[in-house]
Amino acid sequence: MRTVLDWSLLSGPVPIVLRLLALAAAGWLLARMVLPRSPRHAVVVTGACAIAAATITVTAAYLARTVWLLFPDRLETSVYAWVFLGVFTVAITAVHTVTDRRRYLPISVAAAITITAACGNQVNLEFEAFPTVADILTIERTPAVPFTDIGSPSGLLDDTHPIDTGWTPPPGMPTRGKHTSAPIPGTKSGFAGRDAEIYLPPAYFTDPRPRLPVLVLLAGQPGSPQDWMSAGKLTRTMDNFAAAHQGLAPVVVVADGTGTQFGNPLCLNSRRGNAATYLSVDVPAWITAHLSVDTEPRAWAVGGLSYGGTCALQLAINYPQVYPTFLDLSGQAEPSLGDRRTTVEEAFGGDTAAFTRVNPLDLLRTRRYPGSAGTIVVGTRDPEAKADASTVTTAARAAGMEIRYSELPGEHSWRVWTPGLARELPWLAQRLGLIS
Repeated sequence: MRTVLDWSLLSGPVPIVLRLLALAAAGWLLARMVLPRSPRHAVVVTGACAIAAATITVTAAYLARTVWLLFPDRLETSVYAWVFLGVFTVAITAVHTVTDRRRYLPISVAAAITITAACGNQVNLEFEAFPTVADILTIERTPAVPFTDIGSPSGLLDDTHPIDTGWTPPPGMPTRGKHTSAPIPGTKSGFAGRDAEIYLPPAYFTDPRPRLPVLVLLAGQPGSPQDWMSAGKLTRTMDNFAAAHQGLAPVVVVADGTGTQFGNPLCLNSRRGNAATYLSVDVPAWITAHLSVDTEPRAWAVGGLSYGGTCALQLAINYPQVYPTFLDLSGQAEPSLGDRRTTVEEAFGGDTAAFTRVNPLDLLRTRRYPGSAGTIVVGTRDPEAKADASTVTTAARAAGMEIRYSELPGEHSWRVWTPGLARELPWLAQRLGLIS
């Protein structure tokens, strides 16, 4: 049964009602600003609040992107506009708390909260990061199965290649896969990753079970592995694929590539942590030790969105013996904290040579990758990602890689990444030896 937690924040009545309530709330705040006082006073106060809001918005953007280096991606102008409007509303309300009659203050505060919530949801609509009320409250509507309850089979099926050529789903196989989670320690790297989210397809719960291929997925930055389960609708995407292929689908492990929500280790081994070793050594070692999967590199792929897409490219270029196949959804051409100078300084203390030794574009100029393949997907309205994708595609093909490139309607958001994964799954599954 659907509850308030299932209400969509992206479509349907909730966004519309929020906008209408925000308009009414704005009317109230303006009325309380104008009616009790002279028009000149209202203009002066409104102008002062607008200047304060603009200053706070610009300063916050500068600190987040230039000083704290919280995220490298360029934000759309509309995002800044909605943030400004939210701050402006708070400023106006702050004036009300000092000058307005006390009996009106609860209404003014409620109006400010309504407008701020509407502005926040408009930003959410840009990225589709929180599809439902449950997501914004970080409440899991379908809790993960404890990893200890997954169990082990009494045996494994003999290998066939592709797997579907020798596969017959046994009676009693579940119709859907399961979502679980588990910590993956940074045994070799020392990297402190958050729990990985894991999808196991229906075929995984047969006995004996086939040795399934592996897809390691990475989230964006800021972000967490849970993003793929909530905003990315990973379980639904994988279940749909499995339903069309007799229960077969890759085992998906959404590993933590950042360590914290706003962390940015650049998917490198650097002064910011050993993220590369974690993802290329610790994560594969844990998967092969704890899951029944195909351990051959030809059956492994790495993929991700935005920061995670860049990271997938980096891992495929630096560790082709681990990940000879990659999926890059709206990634950058190289790891970045905004610009190369800042990146090299922060990660390698200004040592440009250390950066170029691991930078994908530099390696593609000097090495050959005849056994590697990748697929790159970007949004039609994401000009920066399109430019980077073009650069990477050209360089990778020149280095001997098999590269697929496609564009989907949308910007730098889940409107591209969720269907992007679904669209590329058949190619990935064929490449990994799952289907013919």
